[in-house]
Amino acid sequence: MHPDTFPFALPDALSAKSDPALIDADREHFRALGASLRDAVADLEASLAEVRRAPARYGTAALERDQEVHRVSARLRALRRYDLDLCLGRVVHADRDEVTYVGRFGLAARDGRRLLVDWRSPAAEPFFAATHARPHGLASRRRYRWTGGRIVDFWDEAFTEEALSHTAALDDQSAFVATLGGSRTARMRDVLGTIQADQDAIVRAPSSGALVVDGGPGTGKTVVALHRTAYLLYADPRLGHRRGGVLFVGPHQPYLAYVGDVLPSLGEEGVRTCTLHDLVPEAATATPEDDDRVAALKADLRMVAAIEPAAALYEEPPTEPLLVETPWGDLLLSAQDWAEAFDAPDPGTPHNLARDDVWDEVLTILVDRADGLDEVGPDDLRTVLDRHRGLRDAFDRAWPLLEHTDLVGDLWTVPAYLRHCAPWLAPDEVRALRRSDPEAWTHADLPLLDAARMRLGDPEASRRRRRARAAEARERARMDEVVDDLRTTARETGADEFGEGLVTMLVHDDLQTALVDDGALPDEDADPLSQPFAHVVVDEAQELTDAEWAMVLRRCPSRSLTIVGDRAQARHGFDGTWAERLARVGLPATTVMPLTVNYRTPAEVMTAAEPVIRAALPEANVPTSVRESGIPVRHGAAGDLDAVVAGWLDSHAEGTAVVIGAGTDDRWGPRVRALTPVLAKGLEFDLVVLVQPDRLGDGVTGAVDRYVAMTRATQELVVLSG
Repeated sequence: MHPDTFPFALPDALSAKSDPALIDADREHFRALGASLRDAVADLEASLAEVRRAPARYGTAALERDQEVHRVSARLRALRRYDLDLCLGRVVHADRDEVTYVGRFGLAARDGRRLLVDWRSPAAEPFFAATHARPHGLASRRRYRWTGGRIVDFWDEAFTEEALSHTAALDDQSAFVATLGGSRTARMRDVLGTIQADQDAIVRAPSSGALVVDGGPGTGKTVVALHRTAYLLYADPRLGHRRGGVLFVGPHQPYLAYVGDVLPSLGEEGVRTCTLHDLVPEAATATPEDDDRVAALKADLRMVAAIEPAAALYEEPPTEPLLVETPWGDLLLSAQDWAEAFDAPDPGTPHNLARDDVWDEVLTILVDRADGLDEVGPDDLRTVLDRHRGLRDAFDRAWPLLEHTDLVGDLWTVPAYLRHCAPWLAPDEVRALRRSDPEAWTHADLPLLDAARMRLGDPEASRRRRRARAAEARERARMDEVVDDLRTTARETGADEFGEGLVTMLVHDDLQTALVDDGALPDEDADPLSQPFAHVVVDEAQELTDAEWAMVLRRCPSRSLTIVGDRAQARHGFDGTWAERLARVGLPATTVMPLTVNYRTPAEVMTAAEPVIRAALPEANVPTSVRESGIPVRHGAAGDLDAVVAGWLDSHAEGTAVVIGAGTDDRWGPRVRALTPVLAKGLEFDLVVLVQPDRLGDGVTGAVDRYVAMTRATQELVVLSG
């Protein structure tokens, strides 16, 4: 490449675009951008080294240091990930002589001149939102296509007559359509530079409330969800990682692997991603629920609500008094005292954590009742009572530590318990739910296990808390010994050789507390996926049952959600509208923003797929394809499978393919996967080979599986029957 054209590396076929009048201004800007990038990386490296050289700290200071290391390291990784291809494109404003370059991140020169505006900033919005109908004050827009750190093509769009004379390409869809025909890889393609106006409007929509992104196959729902996640973290201070952060829930692990690079490429590395099953530890051994009736009963929100009375049975105070014997006299704990203690926890405190609050109140009541006892102080009496075996045994029976698995398992093995907690169940429904193995978990059990785990809390938490208190007491005792030694030394020397007033200061409890070694105290392992999040994104949301929605909303007290889905892709049907469906699970106010253009699936494939879904769902929202591949849908016999795959591999050096309906035997190499329709959902491939589609089933489920399988194709679809 000639140095005078850097970073442009346009092929000979695009020589007209190499005109200096078209690219010289860009080249000058990229020189400044390259220098600024080098300066920024050098500054961040120096800053990181300085922070790491700082003396070790404790407490809040240590936390702040770690956060600064994380912040600087994340920014450094983001800048190192890209070079000049950090730049997505530029816009020329119609009302002022100014060019704005848009990038993945904002960047300024040392003199303060803004070289790139962050794609999420208000200044960058016209780059994505401008259309010929609404140009947003632009004269023109240029998008770059990068390969190997060089610009191999660019496209101009003119929004004013004057701008027409300064462009080399006037096709307003060319930049986008050119990317659609490219080969796929095992990772989602980088599409930030070609986000369309309808998608950008959703990306930048406010975070308050529940927003539904409703669109058929290929409309870019997942792209929108991922970019919206990055945008909200940038634009909404309420959603930062230190204020709750964002949880992104995908349909399955292949999906999460496929989209795994997108958020880091947008500068966001702290977003939690998971599937619904990841929220529940027992999912690792759970199997599908074979009985559709049982699955439907467990998916009912009333069954989730049954967890509350199931736990409440273990929180009923004793109705008989208890006589507690001590060396200094007997103390009576009446039924009223038990009731008062059981009311001590704050509402909403998990059962196993509330247990400590109840125990503390029991001890307080007994210590207060012992005012008339001689020869014992309240602290000594409390210590004795805390270790009192009879009192402890009575309390353990009254408010036991509970495992969530035991509570849910008892529902399925003790019919009387289930009838008490779920009185609406008919006798035959109680019998249908009964099973011999309480822990033979199925996928339908997972929402109930999650509800029970949240209601009960970790049974180990109480034990850890007691260990922590014991460790803190030992640390305080050690500090008392230090103070005593210092006092003795001061008396013997006649002076405070450790600093004037230090011994006096150490006597005060506040300073002793500050000096307790936090490292000696046991850590509590909190499950990061059980914590509340400021915003939750759910993809393929049409598949969630009512009980599974309860799992999501339990982690989103703000009710700030991005809900992504297509009712026509719901394998078990979708009753009503999005608004009706979500109101039923506790989201009465929702905003629905539709996507109707299919950017992925060529028209040839959609022509074949549309009748498949409309046969079962006549009102399906089938999107309109924006392009044609020029490759007709092929049909053949199932026995042709290996020949079809081998022929495609021989003629395509790049790209990915999927075989759906022939098991999961990946015998064709790394570029060809074998998946079920469920595991293919959310993914895309250059070639889709659908084997024996009739064997995918009848009714809505079979139609949806066939529709999903066919619409994964970005280039070619082959259907093998027989």
